[in-house]
Amino acid sequence: MNPKQIEAVLKLSASKRYDHFIKTVADRQLAWGLYADGWALAATPEGRSVFPLWPAKEYAQLSAADAWSGYSPRTIDMKDLLEGLLPSLRKTGTILGIFPTPNDKGILPEIVTFESDLLNELAKFE
Repeated sequence: MNPKQIEAVLKLSASKRYDHFIKTVADRQLAWGLYADGWALAATPEGRSVFPLWPAKEYAQLSAADAWSGYSPRTIDMKDLLEGLLPSLRKTGTILGIFPTPNDKGILPEIVTFESDLLNELAKFE
C-alpha cells in the first residue's frame, strides 16, 4: 500500500472506513489488532472496553502511539475472528472499535451487526 492510498482512506468518513474494513477483511481473510503482552484496548466515555480492529497493518501501525506506544500490529485470521474473538468479546461485554485513526474513534458497531455485515461480504467471495 502506498502513502497516497493510506492517506485517501484515512480521509474517508468513519462509516466509509467501516465499509472499506468489511470489504478488505473479507477479501484478505485477515484483520489487524495491536498487541504487546496482551491486545490493545480503548474505552468509551462510559468506561466500556473497546477492542480496536484495522483492515491492514499500516493503519494499525499508525495507531501504535501514545497509550499504545510499544504495541505492534498482529493479524487475526478469519476463523479466529469469527470463532474466537467475537464470542469472547460478547462474553466479556467488550465492544468493537472498527478502524479508528489518530483523528477519529471509528465505528462502534454491535457485534451482531458487524458479524452479519462481515458474513454477507464473505458470501460474495464463495
